[in-house]
Amino acid sequence: MNSPPIGLTAPPTTSAAGLRRTMLVMLGLVSMFNYIDRTVLSVLQEPIKRELGLSDGQLGLLTGLAFALFYATLSLPIARLADRFNRRNIIAASLATWSGMTALSGLATGFGSLVAFRIGVALGEAGSVPASHSIIADYYPPEKRVTALALWGLALPAGIMLGYASGGWIAAALGWRLAFGVIGVAGLALAPLVLLLVREPARTGSGLSARTEKAPPLGEAMRFLWRLRTYRYMLIGTTLHAFAQYAMMSWSAPFYMRVHHMPLADVASWLALMNGLGGGIGIYLGGRLSDAAGSRDPAGRVWVSAAAMLLMVPAALVQFLIPSLTASLAFGFLATMLMFFYYGPIIGVPQSVVPPRIRALTSAVTLLVFNLFGLGLGPALTGFLSDYLAAADGMHDTSLRYALSAVVLFSLAGAGSIAWASRFYAGDLKRQ
Repeated sequence: MNSPPIGLTAPPTTSAAGLRRTMLVMLGLVSMFNYIDRTVLSVLQEPIKRELGLSDGQLGLLTGLAFALFYATLSLPIARLADRFNRRNIIAASLATWSGMTALSGLATGFGSLVAFRIGVALGEAGSVPASHSIIADYYPPEKRVTALALWGLALPAGIMLGYASGGWIAAALGWRLAFGVIGVAGLALAPLVLLLVREPARTGSGLSARTEKAPPLGEAMRFLWRLRTYRYMLIGTTLHAFAQYAMMSWSAPFYMRVHHMPLADVASWLALMNGLGGGIGIYLGGRLSDAAGSRDPAGRVWVSAAAMLLMVPAALVQFLIPSLTASLAFGFLATMLMFFYYGPIIGVPQSVVPPRIRALTSAVTLLVFNLFGLGLGPALTGFLSDYLAAADGMHDTSLRYALSAVVLFSLAGAGSIAWASRFYAGDLKRQ
């Protein structure tokens, strides 16, 4: 007789709880290295530029659109593998791939080789996230799933902070090439621990059929996702919000340097605080408040994100428009915290309303749309708008202030779409 899946139909036991904690910690460490390896190139740009003779445009391609393009598109085929085969093994292989490519980046001799290594990093990272989402969804029931995914999501701000700190410190002591090597080797050392400590769970959600059914064809799965109104409107809303999010993350440093004339070192410290501490608080509170609201009304698990986006907009407008630097930094911290509330719900809610065999694909589609339109277009649109304002009105030092203020308004539309999605969640959940 088959034993019940961990965390769904079995009563919580010490061993089951221990397996959950171990799994969540290990997948959190994997995700943290994901963001460390992604961030380290940003902090090493200047020494790389000087030694390899790269232009700012080439560096922009390395850190922005080129990475986002491969990361987003490659996640779809790898997610299909995760919906069919052992997800733990895919995560370990992905970690080893991107860590190895990070280490090899220290051997780059020019733009072409560095692009090739960064594509390898994107390939590895594309395989980790959807499989991790799927495993966590199988370990935790719907009423605890958003909180669990939000806890896992704390790896994002932690990884960004450690990426800046470790990359900068190692480069200062040993050079940028060894910084890539040390960080890459550390990730490689984690891969066998994932195989040793993470147990592949049964695919839960529909009893025995969930563990024996095959993943549906891609076209059928995509049509199902589009018809799922909770997911469709949440994805639209989060993508609109991503325009503002990535614009704020990409252009906050130039904003404070140009408008408030802050030194680079001070800007780095404050933005690390905003994104590390503020982002971490936002991810955690977003997950906890969503599950708390969902325990009273299922729709609450969705509309908490919409409320946070709605509140973020005035906080961000004050951040960019107020003359006082102190007030700008304070409201910037608040805006960043609210900006990250959506993270747990956009992962956890769809995982609760789709069949088990397309959970990894669902996360991959979310990453594809979110990164291509958010990371790929949000910062670019802000830059073009800033250039236009500077050329039209001569506001060379302040054009970025108004460009950011305009792009932030995309989150208002995003909040409306997610609020609309909350109307359909209870029905979609009941059908699943």
